[in-house]
Amino acid sequence: MKIKKFSPKQKRVMCWWGPRSADRHFDAIICDGAVRSGKTLCMGLSFVCWAMASFRGAQFAFCGKSVVSLRRNLLQELTPTLEELGFRCRERRSENLVVIGRNGRENRFYLMGGKDEGSAAFIQGVTLAGVLLDEAALMPRSFVEQAIARCSVQGSRLWFNCNPEGPQHWFYQEWILKRETRNALYLHFTMEDNPSLSARIRQRYRSSYSGAFYRRFILGEWTAAKGLVYDFFDPARDAVPRPEGQMEQYVISVDYGTANPCSFGLWGLREGVWYRMEEYYYASRKTGVQLTDQEYVRALQALADGREIRSVVADPSAASFITALRQAGFHVVKANNDVLSGIRITADLLKRGRIAICEGCEDCLREIAMYRWSEETEGRDAPHKDNDHAMDDMRYFAVTVAAGERREEGAFCSVVRRS
Repeated sequence: MKIKKFSPKQKRVMCWWGPRSADRHFDAIICDGAVRSGKTLCMGLSFVCWAMASFRGAQFAFCGKSVVSLRRNLLQELTPTLEELGFRCRERRSENLVVIGRNGRENRFYLMGGKDEGSAAFIQGVTLAGVLLDEAALMPRSFVEQAIARCSVQGSRLWFNCNPEGPQHWFYQEWILKRETRNALYLHFTMEDNPSLSARIRQRYRSSYSGAFYRRFILGEWTAAKGLVYDFFDPARDAVPRPEGQMEQYVISVDYGTANPCSFGLWGLREGVWYRMEEYYYASRKTGVQLTDQEYVRALQALADGREIRSVVADPSAASFITALRQAGFHVVKANNDVLSGIRITADLLKRGRIAICEGCEDCLREIAMYRWSEETEGRDAPHKDNDHAMDDMRYFAVTVAAGERREEGAFCSVVRRS
């Protein structure tokens, strides 16, 4: 790749630690703001250049939600850029380690994932001269604080970047609002700070989000999620007629319930669009009768109605029902159940017309009109647990099937690659 020019804000990130910089007295840097605003690459370059200029034979860490996401979102672009600048980069994948050298100096950069509370244990005991936390707001507080605590070398510094979350998020409360007492340089990015984005690409990203996600990922605001989850979707306006004839493929999505409602969606693919053609919805509290796994298997077989079903995407917690479906001959895939990421992906697919809800799917259309963010949770986003069963099976399908196919087309970076 060729190194493109940097914006003024990116240049400030690149040089803040330099001996002639007005920002050199800061102990940390925090960059937040919109998606695709150019934070990640300039942060990575600056971090490595600072480390190589300041230390020899020291240990550092790149931290992310996972090691896989670090390689995809950071190293994939950073490593070739560093090599163009004359650095030698040798990755030891089995050790999650990158050894970087230049002009007789060499330092070690570990890759560490902070996916859950247990991840903090993996960073204990190591001594670091600096750490870069990519997407800090997505990592558990315990992991971030443990990474910070490991930076005990004289002259060590901290580097954070993230997209905004809710205003009660611990990172916003403890670092951004307290940046002066933390002695941290804070820089807020917009897409206009990334000179590599054309006006057309910026507009494409703006059209990918709505509601709280638009305010966070496009405007770069730390804002609460309120109101309808899919506030852009009007069932009366946006439901589509059911396609006639044979579809290219069929998939069934399942949100399993015994006391709670059970929801199935039959999806058919035609010319790149997945249609929710039919559905099954059973609420035992209304009927007063709970059904068995075998009765639900028969209901799913009736929904399939002799069609060749590519796969059944099921609620991963429905162990007994998954077993019953497999015994009945269905290929079952356990769904990805990351709620917030799933909602973002589902919203993107709905807005782009890559999934569509047909007019006869009354329970899905009823729920989408009432599916709201809860205002009772503090510090985290969560939808109300009422009217969410068809919403859950739609989300399982969107993330596990429809999003995967778009990823194969190379068109899904707006959601899975946040920078």
